[in-house]
Amino acid sequence: MTPPALPDLRRTMSRIAMLLVVSCVFVLLAGLLDGGQGVLPLRMLDQPRFLIANALPGLLFACLLLAMTRRLLLSFGLAYLLLALVYGINALKVANLGTPLLPADFRMVGQLRKGGTHLLAGYLPHSPWPYLALIAGVLVLVAAWRLEPPLFARRTGGKRLVAGGVLALLLGSVFAGWSGWAKVYNGHVLWMEPWSAASTRVHAGLISELVMFDLQYSLHKPKPDRAVAEQLIDRSVDSLRKRVDTPNAAALPDIVVIQSESFFDPTITNGYAHTDLTPNLHRLAAHGTSGGLYVPTFGGGTIRTEFEMLTGLSLRYFDNLQFPYLQMGRKQVPSLVHVLDEHGYETVAVHGNDPTFWNRNTAFKSLGFQRFVSQADFPHDAPNDGKYMADSAMTDEILSQLKDSGPPQFIFAISIEAHGPYDVEPKDTAARDAIAVPAGIVGKDKTELQNYIYHMQHADQQLGRLADILAKRQRPTLLLFYGDHLPALTDVYRTNGFVNGGDMLAQPGTWLLVDPRSTAQPVHEDTAAWLMPGQLLDAAGIHDDAYYALTQQIGPQLVTLTRAPGAPLPDVDDATRQLDQSMASVEQLRMNHKLQPLLAKVGGKAPTPPPATTASSAPVMAAPAAGSQAQAVR
Repeated sequence: MTPPALPDLRRTMSRIAMLLVVSCVFVLLAGLLDGGQGVLPLRMLDQPRFLIANALPGLLFACLLLAMTRRLLLSFGLAYLLLALVYGINALKVANLGTPLLPADFRMVGQLRKGGTHLLAGYLPHSPWPYLALIAGVLVLVAAWRLEPPLFARRTGGKRLVAGGVLALLLGSVFAGWSGWAKVYNGHVLWMEPWSAASTRVHAGLISELVMFDLQYSLHKPKPDRAVAEQLIDRSVDSLRKRVDTPNAAALPDIVVIQSESFFDPTITNGYAHTDLTPNLHRLAAHGTSGGLYVPTFGGGTIRTEFEMLTGLSLRYFDNLQFPYLQMGRKQVPSLVHVLDEHGYETVAVHGNDPTFWNRNTAFKSLGFQRFVSQADFPHDAPNDGKYMADSAMTDEILSQLKDSGPPQFIFAISIEAHGPYDVEPKDTAARDAIAVPAGIVGKDKTELQNYIYHMQHADQQLGRLADILAKRQRPTLLLFYGDHLPALTDVYRTNGFVNGGDMLAQPGTWLLVDPRSTAQPVHEDTAAWLMPGQLLDAAGIHDDAYYALTQQIGPQLVTLTRAPGAPLPDVDDATRQLDQSMASVEQLRMNHKLQPLLAKVGGKAPTPPPATTASSAPVMAAPAAGSQAQAVR
């Protein structure tokens, strides 16, 4: 080796050593930031793979920045700052919803300009310290940019370009869910628990959890077993024929469905077991069907419950469909709405929020709604209470949509008044302050609980008001009322607990199905969100849909399996487990429009085949009700 080459070699080795040292520090600091038991810095001695895998995407990003900026500390500092931001967002989700980030959560980025910013901004920290820390970090990085000397020369004969390209491809393949990464992020080695993101995050770290769940969703798409589905239908064919051969009602009722934001009956919690904070719910339940409602989400993710209610499909059978409205595009989805369309109903959705949030404007078209009455279609003086539109405004709009002549109507209304966060002052603070809370709930938790109950009681009052008016109509009307999920009051639940002693993620909500004019005896029945369409059709006197008849026959045995992500699953016997697996194939075939040939042997009304995806295939716009400026879903 010639003497001039020795200094170059030493400089190269020195740079490599610096890069390795900084990378090692980055891995240890990433584990410290994560805090999970499996990736704490001390675990580097006995299970280094856990720490390295959790830090690897950050390392790749830091090295990509290094290839671009040539500054070592700046690149790794910027990567670590971005990592800290991800962990901060995760902490907010855990605090409010009780579960860590999942890959599908990043779809919310696209919702920020569609009303999501207004909604999500309320969950940001109110303390100035996180923002000051972020600003300080940015200032340090700016100083590093100006003061740190480059690690290597600007011109490297194309080596920087090649290295940057390779790093970009590797990083992109991680985000794209390339199957090759399954060898690095091996769930059997990194202790992945597919049924619990929270447990996986503790063992493997947040970043590894995100990558492994992304690979899980992309590599394990549902594959229905046609033979298993056919066997289930064959076993049920005789009883299904009796159901679908039952004559439909001669005069179909109007149907009003209220999806009440975060509504539940507080009597299931300790401290409120012997109170009556929902008198109208209890009054109407005395002549209707009501009980616990098992839903596939907790504290948020309204569209998960909404999707199940409108389709009769259980998200348990579609692991890759975490936020369905954001993932189903323009494909027509089998739904309750399509069934009602085929029976001559005018179908209308009502929601006092931005129609593009959660992609509802597109999703409602795919589900079959003829019109969508959204925020801009409400009167300009529609009242707010707290941060969002009051439930009284929604009730007014429902009543304005109902007509006393013409075809039967299906109105699906989504409230928003009781949406979190619950730290916004309501209109009537004196009424809020008068709400009693259990002992031990103090400070911020007390205020949030009072704010929630204040809005929840408004929902109950509007339920009673609407039912009383519907009872006086000449046309018969069915009223279905339910809560989409429990409110995100995680600290209150941890302090107060539930009467049944169960986990907050596994608690059922509330549902009610009633004819407001009925004087029938009450029926208590627990159900799941995906079973409500079949129950609603049966109550309306529509019996000729074989799929919903099947859900009525099979579903009651599977009710309690519906849980929020991360909730402990109930113990089930082999027969229930086998039935669940068979139903999974049935629903996956239905989603793909391949179930009808199997149901043909049952009889009943065959659904209209999905139209080609063209502009002419959109539902026809029905004439809006007087005084309404509702947009057509088209």
